[in-house]
Amino acid sequence: MLDWTDRHCRYFHRLLSRTAVLYTEMVTTGALIHGDVARHLRFNDEEHPVVLQLGGSEPSDLAQAARLGAQWGYDEINLNCGCPSERVQRGAFGACLMAEPHLVAQGVRAMVDAVDIPVTVKHRIGIDRTESYDFVRDFVGIVSEAGCDTFIVHARNAWLQGLSPKENREVPPLRYELVHQLKRDFPHLSIHVNGGIKGVAQMRAQIDAGLDGVMIGREAYHEPWSLTQWDGAFDPACAPFVLTREEIEARMVAYMEREAAAHGTAWQSIARHMLGLYNGLPGARRWRQVWSDHRLKTRPAREVMALAHERPSMAAA
Repeated sequence: MLDWTDRHCRYFHRLLSRTAVLYTEMVTTGALIHGDVARHLRFNDEEHPVVLQLGGSEPSDLAQAARLGAQWGYDEINLNCGCPSERVQRGAFGACLMAEPHLVAQGVRAMVDAVDIPVTVKHRIGIDRTESYDFVRDFVGIVSEAGCDTFIVHARNAWLQGLSPKENREVPPLRYELVHQLKRDFPHLSIHVNGGIKGVAQMRAQIDAGLDGVMIGREAYHEPWSLTQWDGAFDPACAPFVLTREEIEARMVAYMEREAAAHGTAWQSIARHMLGLYNGLPGARRWRQVWSDHRLKTRPAREVMALAHERPSMAAA
C-alpha cells in the first residue's frame, strides 16, 4: 500500500503479530535502479518475515531489482499485477500487466533465475469488465509455468478506466468463488485471497474453504489491534499475546527515539501509523488528536505520550 506500509508501519505491526508475513509498499524497479536504494530497501531486522513488493514490467529490470532485494535480506520478492492507479498504468505495470501474461511470465522467470528466495505474484481476478473465469485461470496457468507457485488474488476486477484507486477497492464486486476455483484447478499452487476480509472469523472461513492464506490490507492498518488475535488463531503453538496497548505504545516511542538518533526521523512520520491503536476505547479520540497535533512536533515523543495519557479515562486494554 503506497505511502502506508513503510518500515515504520511494519515495525509497529510486528509488535502486534510475531508470525504475520509483512509486505513493503510497492517499489518500482526504476526507483531502485536509478534512485536511492537504501531509502527504499532499508528495514528493521525485527520485521522478518518481510516481502519486497515490486512494480515493473521489464524482465531485466525486475531481475536487477530482485537481486537488490535479496542482497538486502528480504525473504521473498512479490510482483504487483493488481494496482489499478493511472500513475502505475502510465508505467505499463500493475493491473494492466494481467493483459500480458506471457510478459509477466518472462519477468517472473528472470527473477526466479536471479535469486534464491521465493518469487510470488499479486493480481486481480480480471481487468475492466472482463468477468470470465478463463481470463484469470489462464493468467495463473501461464505465470506458474515460469516458476511462480504462490499467487495472492485480490478477488475483484481492476477497472482501468473510470474508477479511482479507492473506488477500485469498493465498486467492482467481490467474487471469492473465483479464487476458490483457482485452488481447485491448481491444487499444487499456494493460493491466497485478498479483498474485503475483516476479522479472524472471515479469515478462518477462507482457510476452511481450502485456500492457503489471507492477505489483509487496510483493515489491518485501521484496526491494528486485531493483529494480536492472528497468531493464536492460525498457529496454536504460539504463546498468548500478553502486551498491553500502553506497552506497545511505549515500545513505539523507544523506536521513535532510536530512529531520531540514527536517521533524524521525525516522530510524526512514525506515530501516524499507530493512530488506530486505541480504537473503540474511552479517550481514543483525544489520544489520536494529541499524537496528530503538529504544534507538538518539536516536543520529544516521550513528552507527547505523557500528554496523550493525561486523562485517566484512557485505559489500556
